[in-house]
Amino acid sequence: MKIVRYVAPSGGSAFAELLPGDRYARLDGNPLSGFQPTGEVVEIGKLLAPVEPRAILCIGLNYRQHAAETDSAIPTVPVLFMKSLNTLQHPGGPIVLPRFLRSDKVDYECELAVVIGRDCRNIRREEALDHVAGYTCANDVSARDWQKEGGTQWCRGKGFDTFAPMGPCLVTPDEIPDPGKLRIRTLVNGEVLQDCTTADMIFDVASLIEFLSASTTLLAGTVILTGTPHGVGMARKPPRFLQAGDTVVVEIEGIGSLENPVVEEKVERQSTFRLPG
Repeated sequence: MKIVRYVAPSGGSAFAELLPGDRYARLDGNPLSGFQPTGEVVEIGKLLAPVEPRAILCIGLNYRQHAAETDSAIPTVPVLFMKSLNTLQHPGGPIVLPRFLRSDKVDYECELAVVIGRDCRNIRREEALDHVAGYTCANDVSARDWQKEGGTQWCRGKGFDTFAPMGPCLVTPDEIPDPGKLRIRTLVNGEVLQDCTTADMIFDVASLIEFLSASTTLLAGTVILTGTPHGVGMARKPPRFLQAGDTVVVEIEGIGSLENPVVEEKVERQSTFRLPG
């Protein structure tokens, strides 16, 4: 089942199933408690991110070719960081280039996002996928200057508003029995800049759930961003960073396309903080 979350006529949010012919049928319930079909065909206006995350856990350097393009050693355990909830952005919503705390090196990162369906702890790899509510597309937008030059932690460079677009739909696990065999791409203004498959992951989805749940409760609604393949802007020669007016599309086989325009933050003044040099 492909599930979308959208702005309901009442102004709140609602869920619907994507049917053949780009039609939608309203669903009662939610991805965590389950859905009940209503049979009511509805018109969809603005799409929302398909989940409201409880937490956004992210894995760095999880594709072999991406590690190679950044001259990084292959990790022996997953590289974990987090994005705060303010980073969430909806399909079609803008990626906003920071201008109060200025960044000139904002990068794209297509990623497979995994949504945890129920609270879990100490889950072995063999049973890990049983705890997945579904999969969606994500873009781990990253300000490389603040990530690389603004301290040893990644939170600042990864944590600006709108830096975690997700969507367009949540696909239930019955439609993706093996998340390790999906083609994944990024296109900027129609140009393919990342093109790989999730088979290049160093740690697969099940292994990540085992690692992240180790002595740690993963709450239902937690989103795991599983890493990005090679082709990121900072590794290109010359580098290719996002500019106002760009359009970024993340495509994942079996899920769909997540599209976001790029705009500049509108500010009247700038922060007193500056990067070294």
